[in-house]
Formats: sequence, structure tokens, C-alpha cells
Amino acid sequence: MSGMAGWLYILIPVVLLILGFPIYLLLLITGLVALYFAQGVEPSVVPTTMFGSLDSFPLIAIPFFILAGEIMGRGGIAKRIIAWVLALVGGIRGSLAVTTIASSEIFGAMSGSALGTVAAVGRLLLPALREGGYGERFATSLISASGAIAVIIPPSIPLIIYGVVAQQAVTVLFLAGILPALLIGLIDATYVLTYARAKNVPITTGTDWKTVWKATRDASWALGTLVVLFGGIYGGVFTPTEAAGVAVVYAFVVSKFIYRDITWAELWDITASSAQINSQILIILTAAGVYSWFLTTSGIPQRLVAAIGGYHLGPVGTLLLFNLVFLVVGSFLEPAPAILIMTPLFLPVVEAVGVSPIHFGIIIAVNLSVGMYMPPFGLNLFGSHSLFGTPLGLLYRGIIPFLIINLAGLLIITFFPEISLALTHGR
Repeated sequence: MSGMAGWLYILIPVVLLILGFPIYLLLLITGLVALYFAQGVEPSVVPTTMFGSLDSFPLIAIPFFILAGEIMGRGGIAKRIIAWVLALVGGIRGSLAVTTIASSEIFGAMSGSALGTVAAVGRLLLPALREGGYGERFATSLISASGAIAVIIPPSIPLIIYGVVAQQAVTVLFLAGILPALLIGLIDATYVLTYARAKNVPITTGTDWKTVWKATRDASWALGTLVVLFGGIYGGVFTPTEAAGVAVVYAFVVSKFIYRDITWAELWDITASSAQINSQILIILTAAGVYSWFLTTSGIPQRLVAAIGGYHLGPVGTLLLFNLVFLVVGSFLEPAPAILIMTPLFLPVVEAVGVSPIHFGIIIAVNLSVGMYMPPFGLNLFGSHSLFGTPLGLLYRGIIPFLIINLAGLLIITFFPEISLALTHGR
């Protein structure tokens, strides 16, 4: 494809996105246009590539983790996790806000879904935050920002997709995501504690060992999800894909037979809802496979490497440039299609300047997590607007402090690669 025609890979998706086309259609249409310009490429490459895009064992984890997250969110596991965290941090000014962040970290580590975390944690904690003196704007902005941690912390669905596209080990990516996710949570917790002190937010009821013990005992089966997932994966018992299936079974057994919080009818609704979410993700994956195939064979990534190399930006300049691109893209697209579109284009460039593909995967995940609540189109903002009825204008104003502090966290993670790579040594 000629240099001028190569611009179609960028212009067509942008134009179709502005016109309101579904993500899978804009990717597929771009691929079909590329097929028209390609020389000596058989049309059969389109269906072959579409089906081949799903022929990957790690991708099986995605529908299982989504189903597990839905069961945990509606089956009482999330509720008990939140009660346990609140029992641990109760009695300090800002404890409800810290509980929101910590609960999002834990639930994100169980479900891998940002919107699922917003829904599960928000439904349970938003009323308490409102009544606790935080205000609608701060409370919903906090929930929107905290839910995005699920993009980074394992078992992150975006990291699974990145691992497949970039041909990196998902288990190593999971390890790499732990410390960055904890750092983002720590930065957020520091801010909300400062905010609570400045606004003189009322102190919640104090805690004691009896309360902690009762909450821990009640949440023990819920917390067991983490033990099963990470103990199984890193203990060598099963792969991340198998862990996803185990998570579904465990969440079902605990929610249905131990906590008895869901009925068979509710389980059917949960399964149907999960199937709908999965179908949306998988059809995007198939269309993105066609787009990526034509993009890779066009030689555009190689020309991009040469072009950026000609500017001598080095690792620092290159990563700053790509951070900006991913932030913009992440504010328009969900993490899955953003990773599928951008990884084949940018990965050769960062590898050429000596950046680890594992570290780059975490940089992408952190960028896209921030993009989830970046105005005007951040998906978590629309989710909070839909779920809680908070006006978007209020959310846009309330989210600004979280954007500022987490962009600072993004820069720290970008330029201190050991934060991402420390736990991966020897893997």
C-alpha cells in the first residue's frame, strides 16, 4: 500500500468513529478498504483472520472472568469484601473514601472489569459516601476513578488481550501489574485522606478486634477468591485461563450455596448479561484481527519506527509521545479495541528504543485506566452517569483532581520501569 493510502488506516477509523459507527464495524470496514488497495491478497484472508483471531487459549479467560465478576458483584461477595475493608479502616477521617479505593482494588483483582467494579462498589458505597459528608460530585468521581484500577491489577482483561497481541506471557504481565496498581491506589488514598481532613468530613464509627474478627469471618469465603486465583496461578496449579474457569465455579458455589445470595433465576440473568458483554468484546477482537493483519503487512509499523528514529527522541521522548496518544485514544475507546489497534503499531517502535514489552504493556494499561474517566467520553463517567444518575457536568468537574494525581502516577510508572518489572525478575 502506498504512503498516501496508508493514511486510510488512521483516517477511516476516526471518521467512522465520529459518525457513530460501532467499533467492530469501523475496524472491519478499514480492513476491507485495505483489502481493496492490497496487491495479491486473496479475499479469503478476511474470514480466515477473523476466526484465527479467536483461536488463542488465553482468550478463553475473558468470558470466564466476566461471568465470575458478574456473579461476585451480584452474589454477595463484593458486599462482604467492602464490609471487611471498612472494619479494618473504620474510625479515621476519610475511612469511607479509603474503603472505596481498597474495595475497588480487591474487587478488580477478582473480576478484571473496570465497569463491573464501578457498578459493584458504587451500588454498595455511594449511599454511605453521600450520607458521610462527601457530596455527590466527589463520591461519584471517586468511584469512577477507583473502578479503573481493574484495568491494571490482575486478572486484568486488557492485560490478557495485550499478552495475546504482543505475544507476551500473561502470568508475567499479571505480576507486572501488581505494584503499579497498588501505587495508584496509594496515591488516590493519600489524596482522599487529605481531602477528608480539609473538608472536615465526619469520622466513621470506630473499629475494634471483635468487629474486625466478625467481618473477617463473614468475608473469609469471599477473600478465598484471591487465594484460589493467585495461589493457583503462581503455585503452578493452573494457568490464568484455567484460573478464570475455577473463579466462575468458586464464585457460583460461594454465592449460591454458602452465602445463598442468588437464586437460579438471578443466575440465569447474570449469565445472559455476561454473554452479551462477551459477544461485544469478541466481535471487536475478530474485526481487530483483520485490521491488525493488514496494518502489519502494510509495512506501516516499520515506517513508523524509521520515522520516529529519525527524530532521535530516545526512550523518554518516545514514551512521552505514546503516553499522550494513548490518553487521547483511551478517552474515546474501550481498553480492548484501543490495545488491539495500537499495540501492533507502537510495540515495534518502543522495542527499537529499548523499552521492555512487559513494561510497555503496563504503561498502556495505566494510560487506558486513566482514559476510562477522562472527559468527555471516559467510559466510567458514562457508567456512573447511567448507574447513579449523576449529571455528566458534575462528574467532569469532580474528576479533575483524580486525573491530575493519577497522571503524576502514570509518569512515575513510565519512567521508573522497576515498579513494573520488580516482581517479574526470574520469570
